[in-house]
Amino acid sequence: MESIGGSPPLEKGEQGGFGGMNTDPRAFLEGLFAAAVRAAAPAACVPRHLPSAPKGRTLVVGAGKAAAAMARAVEDHWPGELSGLVVTRYGHGMPCRRIEVVEAAHPVPDEAGRNAAARMLAVVRELTSDDLVLVLISGGGSALLALPWEGVTLADKQQINRALLKSGAGIDEMNCVRKHLSAIKGGRLAVAAYPARVVTLVISDVPGDDPAVVASGPTVADPTTCEDALAILEKYRIDPPHNVKAVLESGVSETPKPGDIRFAHCQTHVIATAHGSLAAAAETARAAGVAPLILGDAIEGEAREVAKVLAGIARSCVRQGEPLRPPCVLLSGGETTVTVKGQGRGGRNAEFLLALAVALDGAAGVHALAGDTDGIDGTEDNAGAILTPDTLARARAAGIDAQARLADNDGYGFFSALGDLVVTGPTRTNVNDFRAILIEK
Repeated sequence: MESIGGSPPLEKGEQGGFGGMNTDPRAFLEGLFAAAVRAAAPAACVPRHLPSAPKGRTLVVGAGKAAAAMARAVEDHWPGELSGLVVTRYGHGMPCRRIEVVEAAHPVPDEAGRNAAARMLAVVRELTSDDLVLVLISGGGSALLALPWEGVTLADKQQINRALLKSGAGIDEMNCVRKHLSAIKGGRLAVAAYPARVVTLVISDVPGDDPAVVASGPTVADPTTCEDALAILEKYRIDPPHNVKAVLESGVSETPKPGDIRFAHCQTHVIATAHGSLAAAAETARAAGVAPLILGDAIEGEAREVAKVLAGIARSCVRQGEPLRPPCVLLSGGETTVTVKGQGRGGRNAEFLLALAVALDGAAGVHALAGDTDGIDGTEDNAGAILTPDTLARARAAGIDAQARLADNDGYGFFSALGDLVVTGPTRTNVNDFRAILIEK
């Protein structure tokens, strides 16, 4: 899959393939993934949520993997004066005319992200109650807005980020820690902009779509505490640098809480979600004559454990026709985690699919695709991968041990060797992971 255009949905009744589809399973699954990504494209979801123009200035700021595309959509539809700055991941930028786009590192922050965050915080402090701050937030923004709290260094944040990424911590837990080590996240950007009007548009990549969690909620009041952050570090046996522990224990970096008057002029709108993308994929499946079932848009847990559960549901469809009779497709979203113990390559979607392959053990008629809607699975160059009924057989023929690769967290290496990676390049949106398991008739 080289681009995100995907195959157009086919009309019911077209012949060939399975279930009335005139395509093969791989093309069908890639088409569902493409439909899911299109549903969350900033060009489609930003314009209809733009606020009214203010009496004074309009300043656009933002962060995330979709930030540049969101900024471009604002520029294309904003009638008046406009300026601003957004930060996105390296390779996810796109040209804008009036809004500056900065690229920085993700998932471990770098100096470019810190400098962009510092500039952002400084510029919003210059505004008045006549002005508007339009904030564009999407997944990945937490690492990209890397402005450490006083007494915390960028190196400290990098060390803790790396440890959290390997720990298996959930995104809400990771971002709780990040908020309390930041000078801009956890509502602090909105506080700095007070008394200006702040309108935040959010493309959600987190289970539950809580805007306080997406990109660590830079414009949203934070109910979590320094004590919570310390408990999370202890839970995952992460030993922070002495100065970081001292900051958290003192409570000096506590975030602004719900009810703070400085949030009185703030509005937040979640404009794209995993559920919306799953619904778009389901409609594409129906148009092709395949019954869809959305299992959930907020599925969490270890990727290999989630794979076992979904493999069981797929087997039930094959054997008993429940919860759906084939041809059918099981759709799900959310964010799984991977506790890294091996030395292999691979994001959570490749890990999920490899574990699914092992659990299905070559079950006839079952195909699957799992991919990150931002086009990047973890830190690799693929969005995800494709599973076919003969995946394990082809691996064995090539001398590849699926169980050993799973133990080494090497999902990328496994599917790369089989030629089954899904490569889209950056999609410039992000509503988290997309999984589709197709059971043929």
